[in-house]
Amino acid sequence: MKLERYEDNPILSPNPANFWEELAVFNPAAWYDRDKKQVLLLYRAAEAGPEYKCYFGLAVSSDGYHFERVSNEPVFSPSVEGFDASTVQDPRMIKMGDYFYITYACRFFPFGQFWMPESQRYKAPICPDDFPRVLRTNATSTGLLLTKDFKTFVRAGRLTDPLLDDRDVVLFPEKINGQYWMMHRPLEWVGPEYGTEDACAWISSADDLLGFRKSTLLIKQRYPWEAYKLGVNTPPIKTEHGWLTIYHAVGSDKYYRLGALLLDLHDPGKVLHRTTDWIMQAEADYEVDGYYKGCVFPCGKVVIDDTLFVYYGAADKYVGLATCRVEELLEHLLSCPA
Repeated sequence: MKLERYEDNPILSPNPANFWEELAVFNPAAWYDRDKKQVLLLYRAAEAGPEYKCYFGLAVSSDGYHFERVSNEPVFSPSVEGFDASTVQDPRMIKMGDYFYITYACRFFPFGQFWMPESQRYKAPICPDDFPRVLRTNATSTGLLLTKDFKTFVRAGRLTDPLLDDRDVVLFPEKINGQYWMMHRPLEWVGPEYGTEDACAWISSADDLLGFRKSTLLIKQRYPWEAYKLGVNTPPIKTEHGWLTIYHAVGSDKYYRLGALLLDLHDPGKVLHRTTDWIMQAEADYEVDGYYKGCVFPCGKVVIDDTLFVYYGAADKYVGLATCRVEELLEHLLSCPA
């Protein structure tokens, strides 16, 4: 079973008319408003400067395929000073009550254009040698945003330990057993004491959204296509068979591939089914010819009727769309082991 690419991909491309999205648009969060019958895409956009500063733009669609930007300005930008002062990226969003809750990766020093030769990259300030490694090496934190209208945002704070490089943070869209739940991918949690040789996906629960302190291992590399780092991509969707979500793994060829999970409805730390083979890999020109060659990276998915719409970043440059029937994916998952 494979996801099917939309024939008119990419659905969003860099816009040279706006400085903040002239280099790349990719890795979008998604939400389907059933009342308005409208899909919202909150996408990551990059300017062309050497610091590689990123912003969030907003696009809307009435059919899930064709999108229009809502403004020539970003809807959200890095702070002037703070833990997200240099870049905001890779949003994932859920909605509870009147608020959208958006997790996003961020840095306090600019990342720079990582694909450029070392001699041409932006050089971030260097902390003293006695600082923690993650501060010296400009690690990535994850923040939490709240908004009702994508015009006014509340920066609620960090979701993850500031001394960890911790991203791929995904929230569940409702409380389970009276608690909030989060999946994440701490880069440093590797070695015998963590039970994994490569960075992988963990899960945590807490009484409040900034209170995640203890985590357990959710999944780690198992199959040949999962050679290196692995993380959950999209907020889970509740189905009668379990929580449905998508994850990625980096192969030995450094290409990204996607799989799917079903998690227990009452104990989401329990994996019920997991695809044994990938359901999508980087193949198309726009997924290979970009700034991160061979990357397909979804941050959002929605269900319209019985179709699953998966919105993904392609080669860190474009936004692509892939679809499948929800029932087809569930049937395939139910035939796979935990």
